[in-house]
Amino acid sequence: FSVSLYFRARGRRLNLAACFVAYFSASRGLFKDGKVSIMKLWNKYKVTSIPSLVFVDAATGKVVCRNGLLVVRDDPKGLEFPWGPKPFAEVVDGPLLRNNRQTTDSSALEGSYVGVYFSAHWCPPCRSLTRVLVESYRKVKESGHKFEIVFVSADRSEESFTQYFSEMPWLAVPYTDEARRSRLNRLYGIQGIPTLILLDTEGHMITRQGRVEILNDPDCRLFPWHPRPVLELSESNAVQLHEGPCLVLFVDAEEEGELEPAKELIQPIAEKIMAKYKAKEEETPLLFFVAGEDDMSDSLRDYTNLPEAAPLLTILDMSARAKYVKDVEEITPAVVEQFVSDFLAEKLKPEPI
Repeated sequence: FSVSLYFRARGRRLNLAACFVAYFSASRGLFKDGKVSIMKLWNKYKVTSIPSLVFVDAATGKVVCRNGLLVVRDDPKGLEFPWGPKPFAEVVDGPLLRNNRQTTDSSALEGSYVGVYFSAHWCPPCRSLTRVLVESYRKVKESGHKFEIVFVSADRSEESFTQYFSEMPWLAVPYTDEARRSRLNRLYGIQGIPTLILLDTEGHMITRQGRVEILNDPDCRLFPWHPRPVLELSESNAVQLHEGPCLVLFVDAEEEGELEPAKELIQPIAEKIMAKYKAKEEETPLLFFVAGEDDMSDSLRDYTNLPEAAPLLTILDMSARAKYVKDVEEITPAVVEQFVSDFLAEKLKPEPI
């Protein structure tokens, strides 16, 4: 499988294959064996829908742009090449609306934590999240934090946008400014809604999982919701199991607080992995969960055909429909660290889900 796409950019012929183009389509099953696995590419670039076009810098391996299809649509002549990420302040620059029809300049966001909210009225999960988000927004503001949300609409008409935005107490990119809305989608590689991107006061991303954080923290005690090394598996964060490989430690715990020893066991390893990849400015290749004895855990065990043993150490890769199981009598930090190390080095043999 080779890619040889050419664009003419600023008067010169540009070989995109030289800077590497990862194009994902319905041929996701093209690679069955061999050194290159299409599923590894899907996981690496967090592809959740097709078709998808990702631009990668061949020299560094870093993602240049996740939403290449929008680039092709918005910049067919390649005038903005190399399409690298720009600062949020530059991309959002311009007037923003309030639902009373007044406008404010985007410079008003300076020094504030910002949530960039991609949503639409036609999307039922979006409307459900909006109701929760309104309450969270109010609580954070009342606590004295500088926090603002910018709504980036995916509505199908300006009438729908106006109706939906009337329920929101925050700011919005004007619906008529399609170019700016598209640039924000490109900046964060949006592949589905609702998505809430959380930014720090400098405009740097805190997390892409704002939706999960809001639902897991209705009292907003963890604001501004920096990523936690280890999560307790719940209905609200289970969606993250589909975003890439996840280590899940199943333990025999039914009461609140009984999961703490399990979290303390794997947290140093999770923190080490997070720090390593943050230093390289790369996304963490593995998420960490602990799961007790509840309906969510039972459903996950049933779906992945896992044994009933507890404790049980696993790595689940839902998109590749693969699992890795470490069924030992005692799970120690050394056991977990070796298991993670072997997985990242591709030394483990997967079992099918």
